[in-house]
Amino acid sequence: MQEKIFDLTGKVALITGASKGIGAAIAELYAQAGARVVVSSRKQEAVDAVAASIKSKGGEAIAVACNVGEANDIQKLIDTTIAAYGTIDILVNNAAANPSFGPVVETSESSFDKIISVNVKGPFELAKKVYPLMKAKKNGSVINISSVGGLRPEPGLGIYSMSKAALISLTKVMAKEWGDDNIRVNVICPGLIKTKFSEALWSNDKIMSMMMKMLPIKRVGTPEEIAALALYLAADASSYSTGSVFTADGGFTI
Repeated sequence: MQEKIFDLTGKVALITGASKGIGAAIAELYAQAGARVVVSSRKQEAVDAVAASIKSKGGEAIAVACNVGEANDIQKLIDTTIAAYGTIDILVNNAAANPSFGPVVETSESSFDKIISVNVKGPFELAKKVYPLMKAKKNGSVINISSVGGLRPEPGLGIYSMSKAALISLTKVMAKEWGDDNIRVNVICPGLIKTKFSEALWSNDKIMSMMMKMLPIKRVGTPEEIAALALYLAADASSYSTGSVFTADGGFTI
């Protein structure tokens, strides 16, 4: 019974931003749990490598390049997934962008637009497109990957933090509207995780010294730890969880 509630056999999972870090770890774990996985990110070569890794371990996966900030790419991603697997049971919106670091007053309009396009509009459009598929079978799980910055704005990451707060709100709105269709929508807020995306933070000795004074669990998190939470939210184990905000941050937000 304990194994069954985390079993994804027969499910189709679409993960964006899955060429490395948290997204790749989620794709790998979902495949291990039996899901057929669609690995998506901007560069085809990068997602090909993750899909190949999954298949080398006996899992099933396809790789589809997609910039979630582009409407045509999103439609192609959905169409390719349906052509390959016929449906989508699990959507993980993990792709994110942060082209600027510094005060809000120094953030350019182009950077603002890119952050909102990728971090908010992309998940919005993808979730809308999978909704009819999930509604038809009265079952589905959408998992948005936000950030502790969405709960507590981070210095130098103002617009990024704002976009992640918007994603938390979007999660709650969709959860409330889609509950009657048995579609669950939840959000994960990772803290400092050792990924390429956050390398500028965890590779900075000064920042890490400050972080270690604040963190009850005095270390950087791993992508695999976020993937474990994402597995819970994709599986039957979390069948009564929707609209929930899950932090995995070593206690940073306490």
